[in-house]
Amino acid sequence: MVFASVMAVALSIAAWEYRNMFTIGGYQPAAFALISGAVSFPLAHALVGLDWDMAVLAFLVLASMAVHMFAFERGRDQASIDFVVTLSGVIYVGLFGSYFVALRTLPEGEWWMLVVLTGVWLADTGGFIIGTRFGKNKLAPRLSPMKTWEGYVGGIVFVVVGMPLLFLLYRKLGLSVDSTISLSRAMIIGVVMSIFPPLGDLGISMFKRTFKLKDTGAILPGHGGILDRIDSWIWGILIGYFIITIFFI
Repeated sequence: MVFASVMAVALSIAAWEYRNMFTIGGYQPAAFALISGAVSFPLAHALVGLDWDMAVLAFLVLASMAVHMFAFERGRDQASIDFVVTLSGVIYVGLFGSYFVALRTLPEGEWWMLVVLTGVWLADTGGFIIGTRFGKNKLAPRLSPMKTWEGYVGGIVFVVVGMPLLFLLYRKLGLSVDSTISLSRAMIIGVVMSIFPPLGDLGISMFKRTFKLKDTGAILPGHGGILDRIDSWIWGILIGYFIITIFFI
């Protein structure tokens, strides 16, 4: 519950940043739905698991539609688009973000989370180091002009090298890791984390470029907003959860 509460606060800030981005673009997403989703999904995962996801989502969808219908009646001609923007934020930030808690509540969830996030972090680190030194070919010039194919491949290499070293460190320190978390499984997750989660970073960059923003917020000096920090993590946590639950547990 402590972890879920911390994530609810972080996701609420991210949801507010999401709202502010689209408000700058002229849209009016429903703040109450975005914040409610950011709080209710992670707490529900901690208390009752994923069983209440559909009930929470259904309530927020219907409540959001009602709010935007009233807005249209009062003269807001873009209310239908506002409704879609609201739902996208509820699902992406609230529901998908709550899988931080879903992953943590799995058996040996703290170790699974470390494997998943380490894969994302190694890929980010490798991408930055290799891309800065050797990057020449742009990966997505419109979305993120600084990202290169060399950096992308470098991130994959960092994961392939770094994951075995992580396990050697665990053994050296005498840490007890559950037998279901083998080196081969960690390598599979790590490689997947190096391939797909970078798209989460590019996805949020798409929003920022659309609205001519450098960062989603300013709560982290020098790093931007919470949504800037967790953009690739959300992809990693969500994809990692389903790989683990479908194939490994």
